[in-house]
Amino acid sequence: METRKPIVAGQFYPGQRDSCIDEINECLDAATITQQLPDTIAAGIVPHAGWTFSGAVAAMVFAAVKERHEQVDTFVIFGAAHGYYGSMPAVYDKGAWATPLGDAAIDAELAAAVIESGTAVSDPAAHAGEHSMEVQVPFIQYLFPNAKILPILTPPGERSIRVGEIVGSIIAGDDERKIVCIGSTDLTHYGPRYGFTPMGTGKKALRWAMEVNDRKFIDYAVKMQPEKMLETAAANLNACGPGAAAAVAAAAKQLGKTEGILLAHTNSNEVLRKKMGTESAEAVGYAAIIF
Repeated sequence: METRKPIVAGQFYPGQRDSCIDEINECLDAATITQQLPDTIAAGIVPHAGWTFSGAVAAMVFAAVKERHEQVDTFVIFGAAHGYYGSMPAVYDKGAWATPLGDAAIDAELAAAVIESGTAVSDPAAHAGEHSMEVQVPFIQYLFPNAKILPILTPPGERSIRVGEIVGSIIAGDDERKIVCIGSTDLTHYGPRYGFTPMGTGKKALRWAMEVNDRKFIDYAVKMQPEKMLETAAANLNACGPGAAAAVAAAAKQLGKTEGILLAHTNSNEVLRKKMGTESAEAVGYAAIIF
């Protein structure tokens, strides 16, 4: 069986099982949900930075799913394409993904259906260096130990919307299993380090990045407008995984959802200030959204 080995264990999240579980519990403890949850959850958008910075935000989505669905059979994970330049969404379609918590099996049946639709291709090698999906898998393994996964690396473009629609329609036609879609994106990467400083530097600029630039993307996501999500990301550089988020919104629409719920929105600078009492000249935005 082909098994993808973890590439950011020990960096983005702990590399040892016990430490990994301890940090998952810390993230879940910090993931306080105050919003009224819908009766069912079909999908969610999560960040993918190191758990120290965005783990609690990501945990909110998985905790919300767990609150509404004790068992999930498969999580489709749409990932950002940080180093993949193909035009077609790339499916990891067989074997398993290893993490410090063990192996998460790939849903090969669902993978085959997606590939047969013509909206994505089988390309496990494309996933070798991508972290945006990997950092979600231990949360799934801990909360839903029997769940399978289907990682789909999703570059920005119309094809991301189409593959989301196809995945949503396949799920809608499956009456036997509970399948949840997850899209992985961070928001505005602001500051000299990222080469993006349209409002200059300093506290006001970082506040603009979060309150104005991030919100443009979040608002379109909550309204479930995938085309607008792609457009604003291209124009305003306010998401690094817009294809993944657009795919999730498109899938959720196929599953009868009409709006998203924003559970949390923060950035790395706010986390630094709260956790460590320090600040940075840069910030990366994080949001938790469910559908």
